[in-house]
This record gives sequence, C-alpha cells and structure tokens, in this order.
Amino acid sequence: QEKQVLEDLEMPLARRETETLFQEQPQTGNQYLEDALLRSYLKTHLPPKVLEEVSRDLERFGNRLLTKIKPLGWECELNPPVFRQYDAWGRRVDHIVTCSAWRRMKEIAAEEGLIAEAYERRYSNWSRLHQAVKLYLFSSSSGGFNCPLAMTDGAAKVIESLGIPGSLKNAFDHLTSRDPKKFWTSGQWMTERRGGSDVANGTETVARKQPDGTYRLYGFKWFTSAADSDVTLTLARVADAEGKVKQGSSGLSLFFLKVRDEEGKLNSIQVQRLKDKLGTRQMATAELWLDGAKAELISAEGRGVASISNMLNITRIHNVIGAVASMRRMISLSREYARRRVAFGKLLKDHPLHMQTIARMEVQTRGAFLLLMEIVRLLGLVETNMASEQAQLLLRLLIPVAKLYTGKQASAVVVEAMESFGGQGYMEDTGLPVIVRDTLVLSIWEGTTNILSLDVLRSLTKSQGQVMAAFFSAVQQKLELASSTAKLEPAVKQTRDAISSLARFTQAAGSKGAVTMELAARDFSYTLARIYAGALLIEHAARPDASSTDISAARRWCNQELCPVATELENSSYEAEEALVDGALVYEGSPACGGRL
Repeated sequence: QEKQVLEDLEMPLARRETETLFQEQPQTGNQYLEDALLRSYLKTHLPPKVLEEVSRDLERFGNRLLTKIKPLGWECELNPPVFRQYDAWGRRVDHIVTCSAWRRMKEIAAEEGLIAEAYERRYSNWSRLHQAVKLYLFSSSSGGFNCPLAMTDGAAKVIESLGIPGSLKNAFDHLTSRDPKKFWTSGQWMTERRGGSDVANGTETVARKQPDGTYRLYGFKWFTSAADSDVTLTLARVADAEGKVKQGSSGLSLFFLKVRDEEGKLNSIQVQRLKDKLGTRQMATAELWLDGAKAELISAEGRGVASISNMLNITRIHNVIGAVASMRRMISLSREYARRRVAFGKLLKDHPLHMQTIARMEVQTRGAFLLLMEIVRLLGLVETNMASEQAQLLLRLLIPVAKLYTGKQASAVVVEAMESFGGQGYMEDTGLPVIVRDTLVLSIWEGTTNILSLDVLRSLTKSQGQVMAAFFSAVQQKLELASSTAKLEPAVKQTRDAISSLARFTQAAGSKGAVTMELAARDFSYTLARIYAGALLIEHAARPDASSTDISAARRWCNQELCPVATELENSSYEAEEALVDGALVYEGSPACGGRL
C-alpha cells in the first residue's frame, strides 16, 4: 500500500516532465464567410447578379483556402528555395530549386484566375474588385506567392497599356492564362547596385541593339524578386553607335525578356546568389548578372519610367492588399484565441482591456480595407473607360497614399496582435512570426514611406492643384450621405473640421516654399489617408442596413487626429530652422562630426 501511494504521488510529476504544454490553438474557418465587413461591402456595391456569382465563387474559394491552399503555404515556409550553382560535374547551372508546394501555388493561381479575372472583364468594371478580393483572401495563405502575382499583374497591365502589340500578344496570353500549363509569372528587375528607388540615377544596365532589331542587356540587377519567374520587365539605357548612353530618367527605356530560352537554359543570365531576407523567405530573391541577355524594347526610347509606371501602380495596390490581408489574418486569429485562452480566472475576451486593444486594431483594419476597396473600385472604372476626370485624379493620388499608410498600419497592427498571444506569439511553429516578418517589408517594397510621400506631392504639382480639388469634392460627397444619420454627426463634424484645417494648411504652405512642403510631406500624406478613410467609414456606416459596429468604427476612427499636418504646422515643425535642428539632434556625438554640432 505504501509503495502504491508513493507511485501515485510521483505520477503527476512524471507526467509534467513528459507531457507537452497545452494551450488552446485558435481555429478559423472560411475567411470569406467570417469577414463581415467584406461581405457587407460587396452587398452594398455589387449589382445583384454580379453579387450572386461573386459570392458563390468566394465562398468556394474560402473552402479551398482552408483545406488545400493554407497547408501548401506552410510547406513553402518550411522549404524555402535553394540555389545550386554547379552540377555534380562542375558545370555551372545556376539552378534555383523551389519546393513542390511553391510550384503547386503557381498552378492554383492560374486555376483561380488570380490574374486572368482582372483582364477578362466578365463583370465589366467590377472585375478588378473581384480579383482584388480573391487576392486579399489568398494573400495570408499563399506562402509568399502573392509577390510574383503582383509583378505578373503589373507586367500584364503594362502590356495592355501599350495596346498589346503583336510581339507581346503571346506573352500577354500566358500572363493572363487560366491554364496551369500555359501560365507565366513575371519579375520586375529595377533595383541595381546602388539600390533604392532612385532608378533615374541608379540604373547602370546598358542595352546594345543587334542587327535583327533585338537588344542585348549588360548589367547587374541587385534585387530581383521571384527570380524563378518565366519573364520579366526591366529598365536599361540604350547605347548609341559610339557606345554612349544618356543619363537621368530620360535615358531609361523599358525592355521585356524571357528568363530562359526554349531549351530551358538561362538567357545569358548568371545568378550570383539568393538574398538572405528577414521575411518573404518562401520566395527566391536574387542578384543577377545580365551578360548579353536577349531582350525586346517595348517602350519608346527614353520613356521607360513613364511606361513602367503602370506596373508600379498595380504592384503598389498589391502591396495594399497584402497589408490589409495580414492585419485581417492576425486579428482573426487573435479574436479566436481570446475565446479560448483562460488567464487570471477568465477568458481573454472577458478582460475589457484585452478587448479594447483588439477593437482598436479592428478599427484600423476597417479603415484600411475600405481604402483598398475604393482604389480597386476606381481602377475598375478607369480600366473600362467609365471613370470621370475626378475618379482618375483620385486614383492617382490615393494609390501612393494608401500604399504608404497601410504599410505602416500593418506593421503596427501585426506586432500588436502578436503580443495578444503572449509568449506563444513569439514561437516560430505557431506561424505568427512568419506573418509579422512578411508584413514588415510592406512599408519598404515599392517605395518607402518618405519616397511615396514625395510622390504624393508630385501628383499635386503635376495636376496643378486639380487632384486636391477632386479629393475635397469626393470627401464632401461621402459626408453628405451621412447628413441624416444622427449617430454619425460627431464623426462628420470632426471630418469637416479636418478638411477645413487641411485647406488652410495647403494655402499657408503654398507661400512657404519647397522646404516646408518636403518636411510636411509625410504628415500631409497621413492626413489624406486618415480623412479619406474616415469619409469611407462614415459612408459605409450611413447605409440603411448599417450595423451598430459600422457606426462605432466610423466614430472611433474620426476620434483620432485626422489632420496632423495642420497641428505640426502650428508647432512650426516645418520651418527651415527645424531641419537644421533635426540634423543636430541626429548627429550629436557622431564620429562623423568630430563630436561637434
């Protein structure tokens, strides 16, 4: 009996030593069915027949994501690409080896028409929105394959904008195919050794014309995402008869090239190495030497930057899709975890502070989502020649604004959401750190926050102020819809006050010179994003069948500082003297300054 008692006492300890720590794993279902904002948006905007067909497709796709695609995405994460430079006999092969799950993702992308949907225009101006919603659902389960799709979409858009010339018809058909055996992906090779967004001064690649009218490219591409793609667009400088090239952006031309020839050999391209990145490790990003790569000039000579701008607009929209998708995914997991995890005697969802934290993330995500939907709605109108001049101006402004703002939002939200899991959020095998790492690139890729803020200023200058007139008009129109909704009155007033402050800023800044506007550029872009997203949330909450949460989201969004640029102007943050102080603060004590200011 004594022996049995001792054994019983020892058993719990033995179990504790051998058993795994168990916590409730968050389980999410069909992403489409669980996304209330997405479904209410589609119900509000899509024509009934289109809504019926699109909803059916999205529900089916949501089931496929859950059962088939999500496991493949995790397999891509566990089996990143490998670079094999030489074969067993010492021959240089420069082979980028990708896993079977990555290759299956490419087939699925074709089957689902993730590129084709936007170009078939089955639903006229709503086709682009249908595509964007599918990409939004796909993004967080794609194992990084959303990135090559962004560039593929961009390449197709460039070719379409050129009128699909005969020499590119075959390529366009492959890029927009639903047949997995025919579908191609495209790269976007712009960044060179000097790196960064300054392609006008950083592009060294030279194009030499051949007797048959083609070109041979010579140069070093320092950062080529999706290096396993079938084709690519790239910039280069055309050499004249004497071998000289023109510098600056007016010397750049746009080229199309196939990565491999008919036999599968690289097109006079050498792979130097794969990049060792913080995130998006599922995708091969490489350094490439172009040593006479055969290419086709597809822009007018010297018009490369203008021609590739269509690609940049599309990839920036994809960047927004990825940002909103990552926020939505992390919040979905976080809210489910809160229903299961017990701490301090009750479920996390019963701790008011915990729920307040998730709710604040939810409001940010809702604003970002509606900003995304507005952009793809406008793009659909432009692509079907149904857009007014105001819509075209708005699209030009909102793409960089949404890209820069949602990139910053996503970084903050996914880190906050990871924290909501406590220590489990930091564990690799939960999959949460993967989402965080992959999200952090979104404020960098396709132009950093500052670069895009300056691009926003350029859109103002180029349109001679017309773009701001379109912005103010669009916001006012959306606020008018809420004029009879009493519960939205505070939010409407806050937004109107912000518009007035923004108008005063634009008038005051106009007389202060270029330095003031450059220093204000980031805050100015944030202001545009916050005001416009606020107007969209108010518009959505003013629907006859709006829910109480729609109204709460609009009110909470508008409680934040909607016009930070006006506040900082009053604080004299944009004076030239402040720029000198910025430098002094940053470099005080720096060896470069010899310890002196």
